[in-house]
Amino acid sequence: MKKRSMSVPPGELVMKLLAAAGIVVILFIFIFVFMKAAPTLARSGPGLITETGFDRQVAEAFAAAPDTPAPAFGLWGLIAGTALSTLLALAAATALGVGAAVAIGEFAPAPLASALLGLVRLLSAIPSVIFGLIGVMFVVPWVESAFISVDMQIEYLDFFQMTGRNLLSSVIVLTFMIAPMVITLSADAIAAVPDSLRETGLAFGMGRSRVVFKLVLPSARNGIVAGVILGAGRGIGEAIAVSMVCGGVGVLPSLRHGVAALFTPVLPLSAAIINKSEAMSSPAVESALFACGAVLLVIGAALSALSRLMRLSRLRRSEKA
Repeated sequence: MKKRSMSVPPGELVMKLLAAAGIVVILFIFIFVFMKAAPTLARSGPGLITETGFDRQVAEAFAAAPDTPAPAFGLWGLIAGTALSTLLALAAATALGVGAAVAIGEFAPAPLASALLGLVRLLSAIPSVIFGLIGVMFVVPWVESAFISVDMQIEYLDFFQMTGRNLLSSVIVLTFMIAPMVITLSADAIAAVPDSLRETGLAFGMGRSRVVFKLVLPSARNGIVAGVILGAGRGIGEAIAVSMVCGGVGVLPSLRHGVAALFTPVLPLSAAIINKSEAMSSPAVESALFACGAVLLVIGAALSALSRLMRLSRLRRSEKA
């Protein structure tokens, strides 16, 4: 008998080649960014993460003579602005997104739920610059008129210039950018919960709301968390919209200022790459901005790996069940 050939189907071969090409491109991006950031990483050392003063350092490096040694850079103010704006926006988007997903998936009639999900997916596809324009036209003036008085501006003048472009405006804009992703992925996770689980809860006399919060949401937890993690990735990497409303200054928000810390102008890492790009003619500034990109790549890779682990955990639990 003739042995059957073990040839790989053309479609599978193409998919493997595309996957390999994608891996190569990602590796090239990491290598290129870290090579460009290497001078700043070597000069700054651990101080790159722990020190502040990025705005002043960029100005000094840009104005320095060509033979002047490049300064060390500190990204702590930028990292703090990134973390605060993303975490606060993520908390608001999670509460809004999971609540909306529950309302759409569990309580809305099927035609209305389908229409709402379509609208949410459409919001996810809106370019970020549109959110930035809405933020500049509506969010920034509203924050300035509703929360910031002349007395507050005078009180904090020694620390920072208080305007409508601040941490709170960044959080509001990011919340409405992240929320559609959280709603979509949470609704998908809730829809994947078997109807038999709901029927069992109702059969035991549990109310509809109790079934949702005690049975459905815990079963969909991993999918919801994965959606939140992906939303965090978008929030951390968002540049255009945030750069339009954040204030563009790498001030470190201080808890000593209480609620006024929300009105601190900030400069997240992604926005810094946009705002300081006009100074990239200086090799030192160029390397510093690539260092910002390197930090963002590491954070994004960590979030992606965490999301992947959550999905694998959910698959293993479903297989065991």
